[in-house]
Amino acid sequence: MPTVKKAYTIKALTKTLDKSQLTVICDYRGLSVTQLQQFRTNLRPHGAQFAVVKNTLVGIAARSNGVDGLDQYLEGPTGIVTVDGDIVQAAKVINDFARTSRILTVKGGMLGTAVISAADIEAVATLPSREELYGKIVSLFASPMVRTLGVLSGPGRSVAYLLNARQEQLAGAAD
Repeated sequence: MPTVKKAYTIKALTKTLDKSQLTVICDYRGLSVTQLQQFRTNLRPHGAQFAVVKNTLVGIAARSNGVDGLDQYLEGPTGIVTVDGDIVQAAKVINDFARTSRILTVKGGMLGTAVISAADIEAVATLPSREELYGKIVSLFASPMVRTLGVLSGPGRSVAYLLNARQEQLAGAAD
């Protein structure tokens, strides 16, 4: 039977994992307090939080949300990053920090309720941002209109070039 404090922690973790779009499980062993604070500061603008948690409590919270298979990543000291905001930007921050610090190790995580590996998290980090995707969609919609405008203005442009050339030819003959 868990203590009251552990029961409260499990309830809070269950709620956090349920609300999180992306959960990344990390091994933070060897990071200084300053590095952890910097990591948290980098995550905050993207709607992500880092917390050090007990493996058994995370496992219980995940199972209560209907997620099985997470236990393989819950070994050793564990920190979790939960993302409520932009998952792509948060995954980029995590990968960049892991690459630059060479201490933080991504073990795996959850995308919604699906268990994913560290390679999957890296793949999420390589996706274009939401703004880039919006830009591509807008350009796809605008492209046919721009082409149509070019085709429709072509004959008018040709007539203008023809008249301009004729005027220059007549001006040259008059001299």
